[in-house]
Amino acid sequence: MIDARAVVTEIQEMREDGHLSDALLRHAARTLYNSDDRFDWVGIYLLTDDRLELWLHNYFGAPTEHAKIPVGEGVCGKAVAHGANQNVPDVTEFEGYLACSPDVRSELVVLIRAGSEIYGQFDIDSNQADAFENQDEVAIQMVADKLAEQLAHERR
Repeated sequence: MIDARAVVTEIQEMREDGHLSDALLRHAARTLYNSDDRFDWVGIYLLTDDRLELWLHNYFGAPTEHAKIPVGEGVCGKAVAHGANQNVPDVTEFEGYLACSPDVRSELVVLIRAGSEIYGQFDIDSNQADAFENQDEVAIQMVADKLAEQLAHERR
């Protein structure tokens, strides 16, 4: 299970030590990947300045061919297009699903945002169907919100 408070504390300490967003994003993705056996792939996609594509920033798990995802496509692109997190219990039932691996059964996308400004997202795949609970989304959102603080600060 994710100890979101501990991850948020670690990110804050890294910020105070002068680490920039690249290091914080990498640390968060690695920590989430290692936090739960249900998480078979954890990646962070960042939204391009023109807000048309998501670019893969960091990931842990098997390589993926989806280094760029147009907004509106797949679970990741639809999360941005709709401005809402996506919890897909069965990816085979998601119209337009972009498969990273034939083993993936469920996917959770949590936006990294400050207010209405979306910076990117966590994309988490599981080889288990219906792997993600509401508490997972809440915990990951806490981490995403802390990362959004840093991204917003750096872009000012």
